[in-house]
Amino acid sequence: MKFGQQLRESLFPDWKFYYVDYAGLKKFLYERADKGYTADDEAEFVKLLDGELEKVNSFQQTKSSEMKRRIEYCEKQVALITANTATDQAKREQLSVIEKEIDAVISEVYELAKFTRLNFTAFLKIVKKHDKNAPFMLKPTFTVRMNSRPFFKENFDELLLELSRLYNIVRNGGVDVDQNRDPQSGNGQNFVRQTTKYWVHPDNVMELKLYILKYLPVLIYRKKDSDDVPNPAITSIYYDNQDLDLYQGRIEKSEGAEAIRLRWYGGMDSTEIFVERKTHHEDWTGEKSVKERFSIKEKYVNDFLAGHYSLDSRIQKLREEGKKNEQDLNHMKELAEQVQKSVHDKHLVPVTRTFYNRTAFQIPGDARVRISLDTELTMVREDSFDGKQRAGGNWRRTDIGIDYPFPQLPERDVCRFPYAILEVKLQTQSGVEPPKWVVDLINSHLVEAVPKFSKFIHGTSVLLEDRVDVFPFWFSQMDRDIRKPALKTIGVSRGSSPRGSIVDIDNMVRKRRSAGGASASPSQSSLQYQGEVSIDIGDDVDDHLSHNDSANSQNTHTFDSYAETSRTPVNEQTALLGSSRSRQKMPEAMDTYAKPLSWIQYLNPFSGASSSSNRRGNLPRDAPFVARQDIGNGSGERRIAVPVRVEPKVFFANERTFLSWLNFAIVLGSLALGLLNFGDRTGRIAGAVFTVISMMVMVYALMLFQWRAERIRRREAGPYDDRVGPTVLVVVLIAAVVLNFYLKINSSF
Repeated sequence: MKFGQQLRESLFPDWKFYYVDYAGLKKFLYERADKGYTADDEAEFVKLLDGELEKVNSFQQTKSSEMKRRIEYCEKQVALITANTATDQAKREQLSVIEKEIDAVISEVYELAKFTRLNFTAFLKIVKKHDKNAPFMLKPTFTVRMNSRPFFKENFDELLLELSRLYNIVRNGGVDVDQNRDPQSGNGQNFVRQTTKYWVHPDNVMELKLYILKYLPVLIYRKKDSDDVPNPAITSIYYDNQDLDLYQGRIEKSEGAEAIRLRWYGGMDSTEIFVERKTHHEDWTGEKSVKERFSIKEKYVNDFLAGHYSLDSRIQKLREEGKKNEQDLNHMKELAEQVQKSVHDKHLVPVTRTFYNRTAFQIPGDARVRISLDTELTMVREDSFDGKQRAGGNWRRTDIGIDYPFPQLPERDVCRFPYAILEVKLQTQSGVEPPKWVVDLINSHLVEAVPKFSKFIHGTSVLLEDRVDVFPFWFSQMDRDIRKPALKTIGVSRGSSPRGSIVDIDNMVRKRRSAGGASASPSQSSLQYQGEVSIDIGDDVDDHLSHNDSANSQNTHTFDSYAETSRTPVNEQTALLGSSRSRQKMPEAMDTYAKPLSWIQYLNPFSGASSSSNRRGNLPRDAPFVARQDIGNGSGERRIAVPVRVEPKVFFANERTFLSWLNFAIVLGSLALGLLNFGDRTGRIAGAVFTVISMMVMVYALMLFQWRAERIRRREAGPYDDRVGPTVLVVVLIAAVVLNFYLKINSSF
C-alpha cells in the first residue's frame, strides 16, 4: 500500500484538516518538476512545507495540553464524588460517567499518537520525494526546522501514567487501593507460571498500552521517601568468552546452560548493580529453569569479577540487621562464589549490552497477571574480540550511557531492534484458566508470537555474526511485515466526538448539598453521557474461556517463499536449535559445522549423507521447521536454530527400534543355521542365502541406528525414515523364499 492511500485510510475524520496536505505537496512537486523546477518553485514549496509543519505542530501541542487538562478535570471530579455524601449507588453512577470520559481521553490519546506518527512519516516522505525530483537538497535544512518544532518528540508516557492511576481509582470505587501496597507482594509458592513473548510493531504500541490499561494499572517502583517517577530504562551487560560457549548453550537449550549478566535500573548514576544468573533445566530433569541474583555496589564490581572481592562483609551486615534469614544468606554467598568461578574458569568478558525502556502492568500485590512492554530495544557490542578496546578492561564500556538511539556509535557496534517486546506472565493456580481479555490480547492483530525470544541471543548473533555458527529461528520472521489486519473485537475505537459529553459534576454536587442531597436516591441522579466513545474489548472481563493451550495456538511460524509453513505448535519450553537459514543482512558464508566421525560412520552411507549435506545446511526441502535463504554469493546457506525438541525418550526409541531389527536378524539367522546343519542339499543352499540376508539385516540395523542417533544428537529436523532399506529387504526375502521353493520342487522330480 502506498503511503498516500495509507494516510487517507488512517486519518481521524474529526482532525482531517490538521494533517499534512501530503497529496497537495506531492502534486505541486510533480507539476513543477514537469515544467522545469526553478528557484522560485523551491521558495514556494518551502513556504508551503513550513506552513504545514506549523499547522501540525500547533494542533498537536494544543491537543496534548487539552488531554492534560481533561485528565486533571477528571481527577477533580473523582475527588468531589468521593467526598460527597451521596449513596454508594449514586457514587457508582457518577463514577461510571467519569469512566466513560476517561475512555474518551484514552481514545483521543491513541488518535493523537497516531496523528503524530503519521504526520512525521509524511514529512519524511515528502522531503525524500522533493530531493529526488527537484535539483535542490532540502533534507538537511528541513531537519533543523523540524527540530525547532519537535511535535514528533512528544512522550505520551506521562499521560499514560496519569490515565493508569485515574482508571485504577475509578475502577475501585474512587479509592486508591494500591497506594500503600507493596508491588512485590502476592508472589505465592504453589503456582504455575506461564511466560510467553511477542513482538509488537511500533504502529501498535500505543494501542496495545491503552488496551492493557483497561485492565491493569502501570506498575511503578518508587524509591522510599520519593514521589518522583523512576527512570524506566533497564540496561544489562551479558558475559561470554571468545568461543561464545554461553551463547551456544542457551540457543541449543542444553541442560544446565547458563547466562550471566549484570543489570542496573535507571541512569548511569545508579550505584546498585544486580548480578544475575539464569540456568536452563529440561523438563525431564524434574527441575525448573531458575533465575538467581544478588546486588553489589558499582564500585566493587571489577574487583568482584576479578575474584578480589567477596560478599562476606555484606552478608555479615545483612545478618546483623536481620533483613534476610540464614538460608537466604548462605544461598547468596554460594551464588556469588559460583558466579566468580564461572567467570574465572570460562574466561568470561563483557560481550553484549541490551538497553530498553520498560512499561510494566500489574495490580500491586497481585502477581496472577503481569505484563511488560519493552520499547526502544537496542543491543551494543561490549567485546574486544576484533582488537578494538570497547570496555577497556572495565566491566562495561563507559563511552555511552542511556542516550537512545546512541548516535555516537558506529553502525557495526549497535543493533536497533525494530519492534517492541511484550512479555505476558500468568501465575495461576493449577486448573484455573487465564482471564479472557489476556487470551483475546495474545490472539489479536496487535502481537506476533515469538516463543523464547532472547535479547542476548539476538544481539550476539547480529553483532558477532562472524563468530556465530547457529542463528535463532526468529530470523525468518524478521524479513516480513508482522502487522496483521485489525480485528474489530479488540483495540481502541471511538464513535462521535466527546466534546461536551461530561456534565459539570462539581456544580451538581453543590446543588445536591444545598438541597439536602445526602438523602437523595439514585433515581434522582441526572447524569447523562452524550456521544458514544468506547474501547472495544470483546466480552466482559469476568467471562473466561477454556484455555486449551490457546496461549500456544498462535505460536506457529510462517516462513517466506523459501520454506513451507509449519503447523506444529511450539511453546516456551521448545528448544531453539534445528535447521538452516540466513538473514539478507549477513553477507558471509558460515564455516561448515564439522565433527570427527567414528569408524562405523565412515562406512555408513546414511551417515555420510547426513554429515556432508546437513552440516552445510542443505536439509531436505520437505523437512519440518526448515527455513532457508540463498545468501547470493554461491557459498551456500546458513544454519539457523528453529524449534526442534529432543528428549531422552527419543534416544531410547531409536535403541528399541535397533533391538527389534536385531531380534528379527537373530530369528532369521537361527533358521539359517538349522538348515545348514540338518538340511539336505537344497536346505543348505537356502540356509546359506538366509545367513547372508541375516548378516545384511544386522549391518543395516547398525548403520541405521548410528545414522539416526547422530541426527538426533545434533537435533536436526527430519525426516528420519528410510524407504529404500526395508523395500530392498522385502524383495531379497521374497527372492530367497522363491529360490528355496524352486530348488525343492526341482529336487523332487
